[in-house]
Amino acid sequence: MKYDHLLADASTTPFWLDTKDRPGALEALAGRVTADLVVVGGGYSGLWTALMAKERDPGRDVVLLEANRIGWAASGRNGGFCSSSLTHGYDNGLSRWPGEMDTLERLGRENLEEIEATLERYGIECDWRRTGELAAATAEWQAEELASAPTSEDVVFLDREAMQAEVASPTYHGGLWDKKGCAIVDPARLAFGLRDACLRLGVRIHEKSPVSLLERADTVMRVGTDHGVVVAPKVALATNVFPNLLKRVRPFIVPVYDYALMTEPLSDAQLASIGWANRQGIGDSANHFHYYRLSADNRILWGGYDAVYHFGSKISSKLDQRPETFDKLAGHFFETFPQLDGLKFSHKWGGVIDTCSRFCAFFGTAHDGAVAYAAGYTGLGVGATRFGADVMLDLLAGEPTERTELEMVRTKPLPFPPEPFKWFGITVTDRALARADRDGGKRNLWLRTLDRFGMGFDS
Repeated sequence: MKYDHLLADASTTPFWLDTKDRPGALEALAGRVTADLVVVGGGYSGLWTALMAKERDPGRDVVLLEANRIGWAASGRNGGFCSSSLTHGYDNGLSRWPGEMDTLERLGRENLEEIEATLERYGIECDWRRTGELAAATAEWQAEELASAPTSEDVVFLDREAMQAEVASPTYHGGLWDKKGCAIVDPARLAFGLRDACLRLGVRIHEKSPVSLLERADTVMRVGTDHGVVVAPKVALATNVFPNLLKRVRPFIVPVYDYALMTEPLSDAQLASIGWANRQGIGDSANHFHYYRLSADNRILWGGYDAVYHFGSKISSKLDQRPETFDKLAGHFFETFPQLDGLKFSHKWGGVIDTCSRFCAFFGTAHDGAVAYAAGYTGLGVGATRFGADVMLDLLAGEPTERTELEMVRTKPLPFPPEPFKWFGITVTDRALARADRDGGKRNLWLRTLDRFGMGFDS
């Protein structure tokens, strides 16, 4: 492949997890224990749920069960964009819940502020930076769309010259800078910090404890692993992309594989050639989009574009590496930053994330309100999982709140059809989106039909 010489020595471990100071392993569940709340899943969703459950009621006995290690999956290998959006972008939310968008935007801003306050409260060091996010237009039609977007003191349209002054790339035609709606974070250190905060509050965390049993036993729930069981009146399911313990939830979720590269550290001269003094997170505005940002040591994380679905919703660690995608990403990187020609990549990795037909989280309960779940974050879970944790705790409490009264919370996305129709629909949609990128953003009949049925995607 064209960029083999720049990728050959790259580690296949996600950059954020490739660290010597990763917390030590915690013991697996053994025997029978009781608790007030069981949280299944040790990513952001589960960690936020456990932490806030203890903050709401310090006397509550909380057990968290993680199948592998805390933060090993999407929470430890994502791009580290912590957005205030709860709806995977304003336009996606507006198309679905126009009457609620003011409330959803406010709740999203409050959620982001609460995340920052939590980091300060528990002294979590995770390279948190309120840089905001740049939406980069890499085609004239994208610039025209961004120019028509609502602006404010905190959301500023940048013409070509202003965009180039922020970050220098020959591909940029303009941009939109949301100055306060996004923070950049080291995702693994965020997970590790939340883990430590949970332990300090008394949450019992068991790693290497995959859950295979969820059943009702009189007035309590039994949550079982190969070597133990937790008996509790309430359960929060925070497994996201991995097969839900509630079969009814599975048709709503599709697993897709996302891939990323990390460069070697840039020299001062290389960084100066780009600019990027404000260190914003950046996402381009195509349907097949890239996301990228600077790390603390001035590497560039470059990810996205391909979102790969495998027939039968297959999930396997063997799919975490995809050389053809890495080569494609490297080519796109040097098209965007030709001044960095020859820069090597230190890490290349991939992994599975969840999505649903509305591209943002959905919620629900089971077993007469004893079990709550949240899933479907579609890549924007760094921030939105905290909101989802609040919703799950509200649902388990059984009393209405502003969050539980939202139409977004009360409704479900459309389920995906069974195979082979699911694979066919996803494949046709992916090709149609690529064609729209080539045709000035024009959406064909297939995409317009999906839009009409609430399954359109234009993020």
